[in-house]
Amino acid sequence: VQLQASGGGLVQAGGSLRLSCAASGIIFSTYTVGWFRQAPGKQRELVTFTNRGGGVHYVDFARGRFTISRDDGKSTLYLQMNSLKPEDTAVYYCVAKMGWGTSRVDDYEYWGQGTLVTVSS
Repeated sequence: VQLQASGGGLVQAGGSLRLSCAASGIIFSTYTVGWFRQAPGKQRELVTFTNRGGGVHYVDFARGRFTISRDDGKSTLYLQMNSLKPEDTAVYYCVAKMGWGTSRVDDYEYWGQGTLVTVSS
């Protein structure tokens, strides 16, 4: 199983980025997939997930600014991030699990390698 995240980079506050995550080795459409992030010196935290069938969940800091989407035909997950803030600076990880989504790191079976997002003030 491989989750390959891309799209990170340096952006000014207020800007946008779109992350992608290409999955292989799993039947993508049957998995809950999502994004976690880890800022320097902080614990890894959930950003958002989407269940099979398209239901989505956002944590408070992501709601209204970030949009998760999935293309099951391409086995690819996306995260559109708008109105970025310096506190969004983190390594973003795509994740996958069977069953319903949760906020617990240990519940996710598969992790991508992470892509760094840096938001300058």
